[in-house]
Amino acid sequence: MSNFSLSLVLGLVAALADVFGALILVRTHWEKRYLRYFVALGAGFMLAAALLEMIPESFRLSFRWTPVLVLGGYCFIHLLEHTTTPHFHFGEETHHDEFLSTHTSNSVVVGLAAHSLFDGVAIASGFVLSSWLGWIIFIAILLHKLPEGFTVASVMLASGHSRGAALSSAAIVAAATLAGVLVINFFPAWVRAGLPVAAGVAIYVTATDLVPEVNREPGIRMALVFFGGVAAFLLCKFVADGLLR
Repeated sequence: MSNFSLSLVLGLVAALADVFGALILVRTHWEKRYLRYFVALGAGFMLAAALLEMIPESFRLSFRWTPVLVLGGYCFIHLLEHTTTPHFHFGEETHHDEFLSTHTSNSVVVGLAAHSLFDGVAIASGFVLSSWLGWIIFIAILLHKLPEGFTVASVMLASGHSRGAALSSAAIVAAATLAGVLVINFFPAWVRAGLPVAAGVAIYVTATDLVPEVNREPGIRMALVFFGGVAAFLLCKFVADGLLR
């Protein structure tokens, strides 16, 4: 299978994980602690992938512009979350005393769709450069897709929308992932900007959205799961480097 086809297939898998996360929330009873484990594991893996693979590869493409583009990706999502999505929290939204407004729920869907667009950009950019980078970015993104699906569905339910609307919103976020994959596959030269911008987005999502959710959990267990995510990335890198020699 070519890297083009593989990125499309894995982009679809990542997108379906959004929908699956929403389905779990609206169709079954679930334990919140399992969601937090995914958040912690994904945060560690994604941060390591962004810092140790995505940014170094971006520097190889453009040493001069990579820092600016990484910062641009970080600032773009920061601006988006503080303008269109001011009530955003990663993970399940719970509101015992009030419902979210329709405007707030719609803005969260927009914000998560922007995140997902750059998830797709990151996956496809990785496969443009190498199979290894594409796979490692895919794994990092897949680990936070289930919590992302939980998020969009719970926001919609908390604002009084139906379960069908919650699933539809998850499908919109999923479609944004595929859109990001297609953009890079049809315009592969854009990887020079797409990869560093996606790295900045990944760092923001990890440091600002995911890690605070991990820190809300008392005790050391969640911290250890976070470090487990970092260790899992390093193990993957060690094995891959050995196989590629």
